[in-house]
Amino acid sequence: MSDTPEMDEIIGDHDPDFKHVLSCVFGIQDHESRTYLVLCDYPGSTVAELADVLDRDRSNVNRSLTTLLNKGLVERERRLLDPGGYVYQYTAVPLPEAKEMLHTALDEWVDSVHNKIDAFGE
Repeated sequence: MSDTPEMDEIIGDHDPDFKHVLSCVFGIQDHESRTYLVLCDYPGSTVAELADVLDRDRSNVNRSLTTLLNKGLVERERRLLDPGGYVYQYTAVPLPEAKEMLHTALDEWVDSVHNKIDAFGE
């Protein structure tokens, strides 16, 4: 079973936590929501730094960050290193912006459900 919550889990839960709502509305897994929330507390983190804080493998954290980038929940900046090379630093979009994104996505879903209800039986 996937740890991506389904909308019916949220509908039946009268007090869902924010991480669960984030996962459900954006269609991401709970560990990706957790990565976003940790990144809110540690802006500018590298994959290695996040892996340490999250106690997860770097490759798993990297996959989570890719998903979050695709959803528009994190931003990535390349930082040049003194001896050469570079490292990516990740920052979560500000929480108020993420909340607005949640409201928009949920409103669009509710509108589509209302349309399905109205169209049923026609």
